[in-house]
Amino acid sequence: MTTFWSLYITILTVGTLLALTWLIFATRKGQRPDTTDQTMGHTFDGIEEYDNPLPRWWFLLFVGTLIFSVGYLALYPGLGKWKGVLPGYEDGWTGVNQWKKEMARADEQYGPLYAKYAAMPVAEVAKDEQALKMGARLFASNCSVCHGSDAKGAYGFPNLTDHDWLWGGEADTIKTTILGGRQAAMPAWKDVLGEEGIRNVAGYIRSLSDLKNPEGIDLAAGQQIYATNCVACHGVEAKGNPLMGAPNLTDRVWLYGSSFAQVQQTLRHGRNGVMPAQNEILGNDKVHLLAAYVYSLSQKAEQQ
Repeated sequence: MTTFWSLYITILTVGTLLALTWLIFATRKGQRPDTTDQTMGHTFDGIEEYDNPLPRWWFLLFVGTLIFSVGYLALYPGLGKWKGVLPGYEDGWTGVNQWKKEMARADEQYGPLYAKYAAMPVAEVAKDEQALKMGARLFASNCSVCHGSDAKGAYGFPNLTDHDWLWGGEADTIKTTILGGRQAAMPAWKDVLGEEGIRNVAGYIRSLSDLKNPEGIDLAAGQQIYATNCVACHGVEAKGNPLMGAPNLTDRVWLYGSSFAQVQQTLRHGRNGVMPAQNEILGNDKVHLLAAYVYSLSQKAEQQ
């Protein structure tokens, strides 16, 4: 905080307290000492106001509030550059500093436990019951808003409990995804293919999953379009490419919907979903636990 703003806040705060103190005692002096039946001379809806002084308890409540304010300003930082007389607030009391202190205490308490699991392979951590409980809490706090509390995903957010992985479902690959994030790169094809081409290739792609198409779709033309424009990412057999995050088009897992209209929308405008990187938010050790938990979800599905 600059000197100007420090002085501004200090003068404004102290000046306000002094003005309120003067106002309370000045008006107290002008009041009659005893109660009376005399009114103030005005009436509203049949109600008259008596010219009586402010009750003593009410006046003392105002005074107590001012005393509390002065004490609070003396104990804690916040009045300009004043750091307060209480120890432990040398860096000032703000939400950020409070969060840093709490995180430091948590790291001191749980750091050794995180380090223990970080030294183990992700697949091994996924077999530890205590580690999975910790990973589940991390998931609930950081991932459930997109993937759901049950990790089964939603429109545009993948299901993490099945065997379909855009970037690979190996334990270490999952950790890489969580650490660095992912950026989808499905280009828009409307200017290249035109509406007829979009319809034909959408029909062809859906036919790979044995989905029924509307009448009038030229599947042969759609296959030719696919071979010319789509095979580089999705492969000759349309099984996808985890190195590029290109999905398998032959199964029935559709991140953005499998209807004819939805597939056309994907082809027409492309998709640019983002998986945010968690490295700076959680750090390597917590991501290690989180990856183990996510990995365990698909392993449970495989066992079933």
